[in-house]
Amino acid sequence: MQDRISTGLPDLDALLGGGLLPGTLTVVAGATGIGKTQLGVTFNQAGRSQEGQPGIFFDMTTRGDSQSHDEYAERLFQWKLTRQQTAEHVEPPRVWDAAESRRDLLNIFQRNGRRVTRGDLDEDDWRAWKLELARKIQFAIWFFYGNFIHGVRRCVIDGVEPADKPSDSFQFDMFEYIYHQILHKEADWVARDLFRENFRTNADAVQQHLYDHKQVATLLLYTTHEVLLEDLIGRRLDCGDVFANANTILLMGKTKGDGKMGRALHVAKHRGSACDDAIVPFEIRKEGLVLQRG
Repeated sequence: MQDRISTGLPDLDALLGGGLLPGTLTVVAGATGIGKTQLGVTFNQAGRSQEGQPGIFFDMTTRGDSQSHDEYAERLFQWKLTRQQTAEHVEPPRVWDAAESRRDLLNIFQRNGRRVTRGDLDEDDWRAWKLELARKIQFAIWFFYGNFIHGVRRCVIDGVEPADKPSDSFQFDMFEYIYHQILHKEADWVARDLFRENFRTNADAVQQHLYDHKQVATLLLYTTHEVLLEDLIGRRLDCGDVFANANTILLMGKTKGDGKMGRALHVAKHRGSACDDAIVPFEIRKEGLVLQRG
């Protein structure tokens, strides 16, 4: 039986038939404030006991508002996140330098107040944005590769905003690149993309730090326009929508009943495994996200 990746929540693992499948993509969808980031922090923290390394956060927020990773990690788990800094010009790190490459969080964009679709930008801003995307790719390769060679086997990608057409979103373009060209690519080929003309110099160290990309689990936290869980369940898939390619889809939304609002979670898709299709209420408490089963 294939080993499962724990979400950090035993009740959610039970809904998933034992947990998530390694090497696959899980999309967690729901409106702002529903609890996605707290779930992501719990998932990454679970890596500490299961793989010996906590997971990492790749934050694609472009509006300048925080996703609260630092706050949740410290409050829930006394975990002080380390951040990778970005700069205009970067020299690739040496793979054997742990202090250089092991970081918990990277916020890749710094464009406060900007949205992430082509229609939001004029021609000058569009050209500047494309140049920024090209520069940021090198930071992304550095961040993921540098963590995976140290035993990290799970990552949370956060800050993805809704778009009328997912195919128009720069965030989805970058996610597609990261998922296919970094997360699911042989380690030595990722190293080639990182070191480029310096690869031969680092080739021996690369061979000593190979990892199995098929063991990496990815959690994509996707903010939706829909707030109610019933609307999320009835959501239509669009061309280019990440929902179509995900192995597992978790929906988190508001519910109405008995004159009050609540929160509930539903496993909408879990390919290759049995799962529970129940709608399960949950609460956000001081100790984090708590499912209310039974």
